[in-house]
Amino acid sequence: MAAMGYKILEYDSLLKNYYEKDIELRVNDYKRKKKELLGRGETLSDFANGAEYFGFHRTSDGWVYREWAPAADEMYLIGDFNGWNKTSHPMEKKENGVFEIQLDGKDALYNGCKVKAIVVNGDRVMERIPLYAKYVTQDPVTYMWCAEIYEEEKPFEWTDSEFKGEKIPLIYECHIGMAQEKYGIGTYTEFKDNILPRIKDLGYNTIQIMAIMEHPYYGSFGYQVSNFFAASSRYGKPAELKDLINTAHEMGIRVLLDVVHSHAVKNTNEGINEFDGTDYQFFHAGAKGNHSAWDTKLFNYGKNEVIHFLLSNLKFWMTEYHFDGFRFDGVTSMIYLDHGLGSAFDHYDKYFSMNTDIEALTYLTLANELIHQINKEALTIAEDMSGMPGMCIPIRSGGIGFDYRLAMGVPDMWIKFLKEYRDEDWDIWRMWYELTGRRPKEKVIGYAESHDQALVGDKTIMFRLCDKEMYWCMNKDSQNIIIDRGIALHKMIRLVTHSLAGEGYLNFMGNEFGHPEWIDFPREGNGWSYHYCRRQWSLVDNHDLKYEWLNNFDKAMIQMSKSENLLSPKNEAHNLWVHQGDKILMYEKGKEVFVMNFHPNRSFSGYFVPVSQPGEYKVILTTDDPNFGGCDRVSQTTTYQTVQLPDGRYGFQVYIPSRTAIVFKKMPVRRKKAE
Repeated sequence: MAAMGYKILEYDSLLKNYYEKDIELRVNDYKRKKKELLGRGETLSDFANGAEYFGFHRTSDGWVYREWAPAADEMYLIGDFNGWNKTSHPMEKKENGVFEIQLDGKDALYNGCKVKAIVVNGDRVMERIPLYAKYVTQDPVTYMWCAEIYEEEKPFEWTDSEFKGEKIPLIYECHIGMAQEKYGIGTYTEFKDNILPRIKDLGYNTIQIMAIMEHPYYGSFGYQVSNFFAASSRYGKPAELKDLINTAHEMGIRVLLDVVHSHAVKNTNEGINEFDGTDYQFFHAGAKGNHSAWDTKLFNYGKNEVIHFLLSNLKFWMTEYHFDGFRFDGVTSMIYLDHGLGSAFDHYDKYFSMNTDIEALTYLTLANELIHQINKEALTIAEDMSGMPGMCIPIRSGGIGFDYRLAMGVPDMWIKFLKEYRDEDWDIWRMWYELTGRRPKEKVIGYAESHDQALVGDKTIMFRLCDKEMYWCMNKDSQNIIIDRGIALHKMIRLVTHSLAGEGYLNFMGNEFGHPEWIDFPREGNGWSYHYCRRQWSLVDNHDLKYEWLNNFDKAMIQMSKSENLLSPKNEAHNLWVHQGDKILMYEKGKEVFVMNFHPNRSFSGYFVPVSQPGEYKVILTTDDPNFGGCDRVSQTTTYQTVQLPDGRYGFQVYIPSRTAIVFKKMPVRRKKAE
């Protein structure tokens, strides 16, 4: 089928007129690779079964261990079971670079038994962690990492067979290790018991978990993966992660994995790099296989065995742990040969050129097809800052197949506003266009700030607004104009972002209540301290502190959004009024009318709010509510009746205090009772 037949060309005239052949090339490469990978009648799900063949598996009378190491001359299995004898258990070399060993006896390997592989390549003899290891632990004395045989006493009993997530994802992004207030690493069980109820109470229906795939350096935030099939042992046992996910499902909460297929850690002792003695087993050879900015290794997405490994990895997390989808990290880095470093992406030629990595786009298309084949309700989110056309268009329509992309330009806009301009100089038109601008038919996840802004060297929105004043003036009895400004703008920024920036929404844990300070993982430079690598929930739980106000607002905003189905793609935002001098923004979405006054000191009485539908309107949410730290200047009981102006416009007049947002809802028409 020629690209001419794909709907993506109908959605974007520039593609149809100038880049049709590029779309056709992309589609044809995906079809070619899929045909190359699959046998007759086989599906991608059938193909992606690496975890069921490679690694350690019980047999009827013992164990079998298989590994793919095409450049290896010899392989041996070592571990506690044989006293770490390097030659007593040789593996047999099969076809296509596969090595295998059979171990007789059900107790030949046992729960807790530590194992490694010896790989011989020429005169090099190397200890390696098995590629498909499902549990990898670090020795507390030597700090060396090692695979460990892990078996549950009895199979985990899932109770989530009927689970379906809510249509619109309201995402609470979280990190298991730093989710507790204690000085140390939190566990899966602590997160289940202590944090999931908070998330449920706030109204979020999805969690996106970072740093699950095993990584040797805690401070990498989980983005330098060493063992792709191992759930991080820092936080507990695999069964405890399953329990967390099952409990989330029982609460109606979808669980997404922050998956890292964009690169891998360079380490050879812990990771997959040079497993068989070459630098090209999984990655591009030479300099092409190194990410200069991240100091990591880059996958060769054109290699069938690599595709098999990565697709098997996705299927494993979905079937073994019941993850409901993935946030794909570093997509921009994947799809351009220069990894998007320093690129402005200000012209379509930047998307379709010799710099475009067609092999990576093909892999991502196959990945999306596989994920939705396994679970049609699954969600996939692309971390793509470039705006590649078709990223979130269905495959059948000529796209890459993601459900959403992150609205990465939005946090950048807020940083620029807060760092470079006074409130009175904010460009309201730019705000509107940045928050509403996206490709036709492509859904995005809106968010005001990223987890990167919470790290040392950067600041969250609240910390940037208030800085050191947060240490002294967050008591409800204290008066401080900096804190007042910060609380007012924090609420407004989140509301306008939530309502305009996407068909889904994301918040990083703690940011909803303006968590102070930054995240600093234990390292040599801070004395290996956990002081800044935790979440201070006691701040929001303290009724004497203003953090409670921000938390209350976030909860009310999420509940309003859900009850009104605000982020439905059917509810398009329509601009009603923008006034740069007044710093007023008004827009309509569904039955709701949003009125924003960003002016730092001007309040307006009798300000006309134009609407498309005549009738009665009532306030359903305002940042000025005292429960949210507001000044109670907005009546929440008044009914506003529209009037018609001589020019035909309908609307009503309201009082709009400075630095205040108000959400109105059109009330249903009251029917007259029959006499």
